[in-house]
Amino acid sequence: MLAEIITIGDELLIGQVIDTNSAYIAKQLNKIGVSVYQITSIQDDKQHILQAFEEAEKRVDIIIITGGLGPTKDDITKKTIAEYFNDTLVRSTAVEDNIRTLWSKYVRQTLLQVNLDQALVPSKSTVLMNTLGTAPGMWMERNNTVFISLPGVPFEMEDLIDNEVVPRITEKFECPYILHRTLLIYGLGESTLAARIEAWEDQLPSHIRLAYLPSLGNMRLRLSSKGFDKEAVIADVQKQLGTLIPLIKDEFVGFEEEDDSIEIIIGKQLTALGKTVATAESCTGGKIAERFTANSGASAYFKGSVISYATASKIDVLGLSKTDIDAHSVVSSQVAESMAQHVLDLFKTDYAIATTGNAGPTKGDSDVEVGTVYIAIATKTGVYSEKFMLGNLRLKVINKGANKAFEMLLKEILKNR
Repeated sequence: MLAEIITIGDELLIGQVIDTNSAYIAKQLNKIGVSVYQITSIQDDKQHILQAFEEAEKRVDIIIITGGLGPTKDDITKKTIAEYFNDTLVRSTAVEDNIRTLWSKYVRQTLLQVNLDQALVPSKSTVLMNTLGTAPGMWMERNNTVFISLPGVPFEMEDLIDNEVVPRITEKFECPYILHRTLLIYGLGESTLAARIEAWEDQLPSHIRLAYLPSLGNMRLRLSSKGFDKEAVIADVQKQLGTLIPLIKDEFVGFEEEDDSIEIIIGKQLTALGKTVATAESCTGGKIAERFTANSGASAYFKGSVISYATASKIDVLGLSKTDIDAHSVVSSQVAESMAQHVLDLFKTDYAIATTGNAGPTKGDSDVEVGTVYIAIATKTGVYSEKFMLGNLRLKVINKGANKAFEMLLKEILKNR
């Protein structure tokens, strides 16, 4: 079962808006056994849209279109769909009622005719009611291919995918079971990892696919398989994992769940143990705290952060010794460990992370080489730090430093379970 996602909008092609819709749709389709064959972004141009529809229809079973359903003249998707299906637009009373309800409850502006005309839909379509906005979704079929048109506003699109599109697809099609198992690996680069598991990879059955997913400071290794016998798919992948994990046991920190990043995994571990963490960040500038607090429920385990970016704040806020900083440099293991210990005491947590370094491009308050980062982990029983050389690209140093900090913390948590 194959699908293609077509996103429509000039704003996507000039980089003004980032296409997050395709990623969400692809994830949700994958969960129900639908493989995305292609993702296409096109202009708000009738001929371009018609051509994209025609080409996609030859390739896939399901075409999901987002964007171009607004009330203004540049939104031409609905009219173009009607032309492609040799259809006309008719007014849906249900959609119009929904628009009037939204206006009466939430919108203070005058309800205009262009807003009411959002209720115009192709006569051959099945309306997918958008309770969060004025543009309805539409489901149409032609030559055994399903066309699904959705608004481009992400939260409206996501609601329609979850509550209208996915249930209808699972009812209409018999889809295979798709399984992905993603291993989180720290401390091995892509080439080193590939060399270590080469013999194992060579014997991998053809129906199980392996993908290397490198990131800054970590690796993800994904095994994928699909089939209509769910139990057989799971058993086959599990058998391969049983021989793979012993080859990387020292660097393997766990499985990435469906949407789990390392900070979510850490959060789950801390919650299960009833433990807490705080951060003191210099060169990472709050990146670690930001990633913790992006997740709901983080207050159960993440107690706070001190972004002591300047040397003075390390002294005035965290309480570090100026004498120690002068003696060892603000970018040093001693300062990183002192930051971690002080923030642990400040927030009275079980774990603390501290970072100090030169992210570049200039050296700032220290003369150490750009890209030098010290990361410390403090617990109630001790503190230690590691030195990393993370290159000379500022954003790379910041993001890789945050990843390394999470890696160190997770290993510490797992060590003490």
